[in-house]
Amino acid sequence: MPSMTRAVLIERLGPPEAFVERAVPLPDIGPDDVHLRIEACGVNFADLMMRVGLYGTVPPRPFSPGFEVAGTVVQVGGEVENFRPGDRAVGLLRYGGYANDTVVPESQLFPCPDSLSSVEAAAIPVIFMTAWVCLFEAARARKGETVLVLGASGGVGTAAVQLAVNAGLRVIGTAGTEQKRAFVTDELGAEACFDSRGEWAPDILNLAGERGIDIALDPVGGSATKACRNLLGPLGRLVFYGMSQALPGRRRRWFSATRAWLKTERFHPAHLVEPNIGIWGVHLLHLGRKEREVLMPVAAEIFRQVQAGDIRPIIDSVFPLNREGAIGAHTHLHERANIGKVVLALEPHNT
Repeated sequence: MPSMTRAVLIERLGPPEAFVERAVPLPDIGPDDVHLRIEACGVNFADLMMRVGLYGTVPPRPFSPGFEVAGTVVQVGGEVENFRPGDRAVGLLRYGGYANDTVVPESQLFPCPDSLSSVEAAAIPVIFMTAWVCLFEAARARKGETVLVLGASGGVGTAAVQLAVNAGLRVIGTAGTEQKRAFVTDELGAEACFDSRGEWAPDILNLAGERGIDIALDPVGGSATKACRNLLGPLGRLVFYGMSQALPGRRRRWFSATRAWLKTERFHPAHLVEPNIGIWGVHLLHLGRKEREVLMPVAAEIFRQVQAGDIRPIIDSVFPLNREGAIGAHTHLHERANIGKVVLALEPHNT
């Protein structure tokens, strides 16, 4: 009999209530694999896109979403070198995090610092690595430059603002409520944060001046992408890493998704030459052969900065790691109610 675990699954596309929970078999442990008992799992907007069928790369249904987990090592394969049963670890997954257990290659695990709870550790990998790759690998951000962070109060947004401020960049954000905008400026250190529901581009241009901005981080798509492009000064870089405008509600609506797709500006290479600008696209889990080469040192540096107190995961809320918790977490994100990260945990109040 194969080993079993309980998992929250996407069995059919639909609203958060479409989640099911059941026992599923665990894969056999290969020589380079680690069996990790999951204590906490980060929830990302991409999970919502998966659930409604708007995410490009998913396994056959049913499957469990969840890109990042923290927990305790149960068993290791014969060729695993850096982990032993009882060790705490953080894992970066393709999918499968909404579960009590996972089997993951050693190459996708990072040691979990003793100073971090499982909830804190699970809230770090995707948002901080995405923000780091966008800022420093794609955009090659340099001290003194001006960066615009759309959705600055969200998971990746709060990570990007912190990393940019610490690197000596001038940071401007957008967010949807007065409370969120105050958090971005007063707590995270951005110079300004404008209303993402209004016409923010003129305010940003007025603040940045004729020189424009150097970097724009765009997880929104639609008309926001064109606005970002128009704000770029010479040698400016637009980094596109999502299209949240395609999912304005709890269900997939093809009209909304198509409208967001059609409103997102297309770029011909010739159109980038005269304004001297560049366009980047980032998908953290599609780095392929570069994945370990890029992400391992990035993870080490991020956890070093967290332990030093230079950056911190902003935990908005913690839901139980079960079907009811997944429904609550996804509903919370659909409502755009979060400031920072949403996490699922086995023991939300104690983990």
